[in-house]
Amino acid sequence: MLKQILTVPLSGLYALGVAIRHFLYDKHLFLSHSVTVPTICVGNLAVGGTGKTPMVEYLLRLLLENGYHPAVLSRGYKRKTHGFVLADANASAATIGDEAMQLHRKFPEVPMAVCEHRVRGVKQLQRQLKTLDVVVLDDAMQHRSIRCGYTVLLTPYDRLYIDDHMLPWGRLRDLPSRALKADAIVVTKCPDTIRPIDMRVVDNRLHLPSYQHLHFAGIEYAPIEQEGTPLVLCGIAQPQYLLEHVQTLYPQAQLMAFPDHHVFSKKEIEEIIQRAKPFDFVLTTEKDMQRLQTTDLEARLLEQGKKLIALPIRMCFCSPKEAFDRHILNYVHENCRK
Repeated sequence: MLKQILTVPLSGLYALGVAIRHFLYDKHLFLSHSVTVPTICVGNLAVGGTGKTPMVEYLLRLLLENGYHPAVLSRGYKRKTHGFVLADANASAATIGDEAMQLHRKFPEVPMAVCEHRVRGVKQLQRQLKTLDVVVLDDAMQHRSIRCGYTVLLTPYDRLYIDDHMLPWGRLRDLPSRALKADAIVVTKCPDTIRPIDMRVVDNRLHLPSYQHLHFAGIEYAPIEQEGTPLVLCGIAQPQYLLEHVQTLYPQAQLMAFPDHHVFSKKEIEEIIQRAKPFDFVLTTEKDMQRLQTTDLEARLLEQGKKLIALPIRMCFCSPKEAFDRHILNYVHENCRK
């Protein structure tokens, strides 16, 4: 109750600041720019933990399978570089950020770029890539300097944006009304047990306008082919989903959590080594692995006969994915210059 009393006024001030910013864009006092290549924005209204990277991966597979030449543009959160950077063989989490590096490793054939200014980033991609068909913008919903062609808004099943509050009271970094600007809304992290009636309840609660399409998706974890009990090590926004899944396979698994996008220090690596001693292996996320590979943790664990394993995940649709795929492909086809 005390926390609510302290944070509600701050949330009101934060919401006011966000509303003023949108007002200035709406009145063209701040300018938005269009680009001449199709753009698909993957975004959310909350801070972290909605499944943006699995959605970007899903879109890349869809576009590649249908013969398109996509590129990805991200901010490159917590990278140590500035300006436009196109990933190459020397790229690392330090130069392009952990999420961008994860995408670069999984899709080496897809140009992966980072840039704070999305319009400049897209135009630079157009100059450098002559076969570019479409740009997937990772986490760009709040970047109103660019007019996105198609926007996919993600919101988790257990914390819909209509049930949340603005920072710092809740997890929203943008106004719930901004959801009206999305073309598709995907309710992510749905349970395996979700039923059609559960989807209808969410549909009725969101009460979307006719131009928006609603979809439901969950997370599919890759099999873990390792015996023993793991220490689950991660620095992500919502680690409870991962832990719950792992504990269905390894009931004695324990979590060692750090803040989202955490950069591990030498002292923390020592703490992880000590904490891992009673366990048979260490399990982490693909995103965390990008940062952990810049440390000596994997080598130190191998000295103890233990593996550091990254657990891949995929976006899987609970509602018919054909409808989502069709909307995406129709948009790209209608706006591509081929």
